[in-house]
Amino acid sequence: MNDAQRIAPDADEAVAIAQAEQAAARLARVRSSVAKVIFGQDEVIEQTLITLLAGGHGLLIGVPGLAKTRLVETLGLALGLDFKRIQFTPDLMPADIIGSEVLEENEKGQRSFRFLKGPVFTQLLMADEINRASPRTQSALLQAMQERAVTVAGNRYDLPRPFHVLATQNPLEQEGTYPLPEAQLDRFLLQINVGYPDAAAERQMMLATTFGEEQAVEQTLTPEQLLSAQTLVRHLPVGDKVVDAILRLVRAARPDDGGNPELRELISWGPGPRASQAFMLAARARALLDGRFAPSTDDVVALAGPILRHRMALNFSARADGTTVTDVIERLCRSLI
Repeated sequence: MNDAQRIAPDADEAVAIAQAEQAAARLARVRSSVAKVIFGQDEVIEQTLITLLAGGHGLLIGVPGLAKTRLVETLGLALGLDFKRIQFTPDLMPADIIGSEVLEENEKGQRSFRFLKGPVFTQLLMADEINRASPRTQSALLQAMQERAVTVAGNRYDLPRPFHVLATQNPLEQEGTYPLPEAQLDRFLLQINVGYPDAAAERQMMLATTFGEEQAVEQTLTPEQLLSAQTLVRHLPVGDKVVDAILRLVRAARPDDGGNPELRELISWGPGPRASQAFMLAARARALLDGRFAPSTDDVVALAGPILRHRMALNFSARADGTTVTDVIERLCRSLI
């Protein structure tokens, strides 16, 4: 082996570390820029950025007035992404999302169909109150979310890159809503619960948004840099200890698998392999967002709720006793990790 062959691995490692440091610095600026506009929601901002870094889609659940829409718009500006919003209503049709073909006639009298693209052809799509649309309309997003493409009249149309869906849902008012099916819920990398800000953050928000002009959001990343960061996330190393922790946690959350028998008896159905994949990507993204180059079991514990809470359900007996999915996930983390 010559000298060039000996130093090549070290050189490659040095390049990878430099790329990770640059990406972490850019992401820190993105987080700081968003936090100047969205007050008291640091954890929500972090989980949403993790979703985008991991190349996935997010479901934000919270009562009205918690800046869910503002958060998505702000992220679109900070990341330089083309942003569109769809207000989901009961009369929304699939064509209103993916687009439709129209018959056109040219000057010579020749007729042909032309595809008019719907709002799904964007880089960051906000599906506002997604559970207010019919299941047929909700399903129009399934192929787009999974395959990054739509099919109309037998023709496949690729969506822009990157492509992310951030959907919102109101947990209070359920009249006139259509619960999302498990197949669609599983397509969301994280379920992000948006709570109320604390008193200090709410005070800061009151003063900042009611005197003069609000602070403008600066673009701190480009779509190309986001794609590069997503590629980098997939190449970060994951230790065997973290992989084993993910496997133990996901498999213990299934009623027919191993784990704590007492907890297993509370679970009606549990997460599939897509949850394990979500952990692998989201844990790496969280590490990079914190300026680390490899995830730890702490990342697994921190992401257990957002990854598992919409991928499992408790049986009637557990719900009757007042047990929640969050309780079970916390107990699983304490007993396994």
